[in-house]
This record gives sequence, C-alpha cells and structure tokens, in this order.
Amino acid sequence: MAAQKINEGLEHLAKAEKYLKTGFLKWKPDYDSAASEYGKAAVAFKNAKQFEQAKDACLREAAAHENNRALFHAAKISSEKLPSLCRAYEQAGMMLKVSDVSQPLREYVEMQKLPEAVQLIEKASTMYLENGTPDTAAMALERAGKLIENVDPEKAVQLYQQTANVFENEERLRQAVELLGKASRLLVRGRRFDEAALSIQKEKNIYKEIENYPTCYKKTIAQVLVHLHRNDYVAAERCVRESYSIPGFNGSEDCAALEQLLEGYDQQDQDQVCEVCSSPLFKYMDNDYAKLGLTLVVPGGGVKKKAAASPQPAPAGAPAAEEEEDEYAGGLC
Repeated sequence: MAAQKINEGLEHLAKAEKYLKTGFLKWKPDYDSAASEYGKAAVAFKNAKQFEQAKDACLREAAAHENNRALFHAAKISSEKLPSLCRAYEQAGMMLKVSDVSQPLREYVEMQKLPEAVQLIEKASTMYLENGTPDTAAMALERAGKLIENVDPEKAVQLYQQTANVFENEERLRQAVELLGKASRLLVRGRRFDEAALSIQKEKNIYKEIENYPTCYKKTIAQVLVHLHRNDYVAAERCVRESYSIPGFNGSEDCAALEQLLEGYDQQDQDQVCEVCSSPLFKYMDNDYAKLGLTLVVPGGGVKKKAAASPQPAPAGAPAAEEEEDEYAGGLC
C-alpha cells in the first residue's frame, strides 16, 4: 500500500514538472496545473507516511502559486487562489509533525523539525491576515502553538498571545481569552511569574468585560497565588482589594478564602495557608494553579509572628509568683 502511494506521488511530481516545461509552442509554464499536481503528490506521500517528501511537494505547490502570481504581476493573489497558496505553506508545516518516530528519537527529531514547521505555518498565517481572513490566520497560529508547546513553551506563549490579539481585534473575546489562558498557564509552568501576572490580569479584564464574574473570582485567586510566589504580598492584597468592585465578589466563598490566605501569609502561619490551599476551591483549579497553592511557603519558614504577650496560668503545684511588693511594707515614714 505504501509503495503504491509513493509511486502515485512520483507520478504526480512528473506531471507537475511536465507542466512547468516550456518550448517552441509553449512560452509560459502552466503554474496552475503544476500546483494542482504537487498538491496531489503531497497527499499521496502523506498517506504513505513519507512526510519529508510530502513537505517538499507542499512547498513546490506554494512556489507554483507564487510564481503564478508573479507571472501576472498581481499585487495580491486572487481570492480563489489565496486559500490554496496559504494552505500549501500550512500543510508543509504540518507534514513536519513527527508521528512515526520511535520514542527514543522523537524528542531529538522534534527539536530539529518543529521550529521549521512553525515558521511555515506562521508564514501562512501572515498571508491569511494580509488578505483579510483573520479567523483562518488565528486557527493556523493556534495549531502552531499546540505543535511546539512541549518543545519550546516560550514560542508557544508567543503564538497563543498572537492568536488572542487576532481574535480580540475581531471582537471575538471568548476565543481571545481562551488563548490568553493557555499562555498564562504556560508562563506559570515556566515560573515566569512577572509575565504570568500581567497575562492573568488581561484575562480578568476580558472576563469582566463579557460579564463572566464567577471566572473573574477564579482569576483573582490565580493572581494572588502568582503574586505570593513572587513574594509580593502588597500586589496580592491589592488584587483582592480591587476585586471588591466586581459584582458578587465581596461575600463570596472565593473572597473569604483569599482573605484567610492573606491573613495566614501575613502572620507567617504555614498551617493556615496549607489549610486554605488544600481546600476544594483551590485543589480543583487548573492544575498549574493548584500546584502553586500546594507549594506556597510563607516567609520566615513558617514561624508565626509573636502575638502580644498574655499572662500564662501557673502550672498545678508550682509555687505562686511573688506578690507585688507592698508599697507600705516599710511603714508610713
């Protein structure tokens, strides 16, 4: 079956090359027909799991579309041909996704190939944007982010943030905030807490704008945990204080838990902090934030601040403390 598909792919490549040849009676290459044959070759190679050959066929298809545009001096490719050109670059990138490599070699191969894959998909996304199809551009960027997430989280964060910006510009706020959430979690996972705090704040602002107030409460918890891991108690307290303006926050279970958490942290009471962070409210958050709660350590190593001294009762059988000296013990004179 694989050999048959490989032969089929090679046949399509041969046909494409024939369309590109010129002669005495044929002055211009037939780029349209060549692109079609390259696309068919890519599909055949993909079905045969020959991904490198499939990628090359996709790139040849894209080049044929580009040459066709240059041939007719088009500033922009026609709306009919644009999807084919962009899709060719995107598919070239997706062909580099490793799916048939044994586990010991997978990580090495991914490190080598996935950056190139993402670069090709980004090129496709840019072309989608330039030609007025932002939704398709955003979906391509999101796919690229998923592709590279385990290999290069920093690049994945950038791609998710780019995708969120595209959706936000199109006023598709729910999709935008979902992508920002992915970026925030990756930042927390990488312990890039300063950037995570800003990203979560942006999420919170969007949720407030679309009036999803309960999720705002959860984002406040995430913010506080991030700030406390930054050892910034003042910023954590400010987050809670500013959230009082969110309808329903004051008096909510989330608010009470955060006040208790901040009190325990300020008093260096590790037991109280652990009790709050082990509650279902914290444990069933997104895994990255739940881990922040479980690993939160108060400053000072958990030694409580000393409260004001209060008289302690004497143990049973102990001699009574000396009575206060009688001011008249020596007489009146």
